[in-house]
Amino acid sequence: MSMNKNTILGWATLIMIVMGLLLIALGAFRYDDVAGWGFVAVGVGFLANAWVFSSLKGRV
Repeated sequence: MSMNKNTILGWATLIMIVMGLLLIALGAFRYDDVAGWGFVAVGVGFLANAWVFSSLKGRV
């Protein structure tokens, strides 16, 4: 199976969305102290990166 740049960006976007939501869920439900805020911040960063990847997906 040959994967071109758009397919790779699509998979990377999907993985980053899943990881971002997982990190936000960890921060929201697992940790009640300041560490939870760190997990949520990193999760939001993952979602922002996924947004950039998905907007690049047709231009590379």
